[in-house]
Amino acid sequence: MMTPALARSARPFIAEVKFVVDGATGRRIREWARINLDPDPHGAGPFGDEYGISSLYFDTDAGDVFHRRGSFGRAKYRVRRYGESEVAFLERKLRKPGMLSKRRTVVALDALPCLNRRSTDLRWDGDWFHRRLLLRQQKPVCQISYSRVARTALTIDGPARLTLDEDVCVASAREPRFAPDPGQQVLPHRMILELKYGSHLPAIFKRLVEDVRLQPARASKYRLGMTALGEVGFPLTIPPPPGLNVSHG
Repeated sequence: MMTPALARSARPFIAEVKFVVDGATGRRIREWARINLDPDPHGAGPFGDEYGISSLYFDTDAGDVFHRRGSFGRAKYRVRRYGESEVAFLERKLRKPGMLSKRRTVVALDALPCLNRRSTDLRWDGDWFHRRLLLRQQKPVCQISYSRVARTALTIDGPARLTLDEDVCVASAREPRFAPDPGQQVLPHRMILELKYGSHLPAIFKRLVEDVRLQPARASKYRLGMTALGEVGFPLTIPPPPGLNVSHG
């Protein structure tokens, strides 16, 4: 599988909406997307739109990111790997009112132990990421893995992207490295749909939401994963959705 290119760091999307759907609805959406949208340029598989993702998430001992305390609620730091690639992406996902941005840097997979050091190195491309982890006292807490189908479109409202994630699994992590065992299922028989776009929801996505009667949900894979591990103070439960309904987490 092709490793997603560095061009992905310059994302034209400033908004996203998420939905949790049952398996049958997810398969229906996947079929619709393959008819109406273009395949992700970095995808593989028979439809050219599939790839696997594993992400290491970082948090404080008090779970400040999980609990969305102060600035910790606006920024997530993670290391992302696509498939069996020998490189990884150091990412900061930042949310502000009316804005969603990402900063990312590609590093060799075998360079990740540098994140264990107690001092930074300006010569390393990942220095900015490492420096922020030390400042915020964040360390690896879990690995989230899943399979993704991604489709794109260029609409009159600008670029748009649809992703559908299934087989979401979580494993505890204490070191900046990827484990071969994906861990336990987080959302069995369900998928997470994300629609990403510019300032306005494109008409093609509006039709999808209306036709399938989708209901937006707060579906952070990180928070769902940590809850499944039972490592943070309060539960986030998403009961099995009746029909097309989803639950807010």
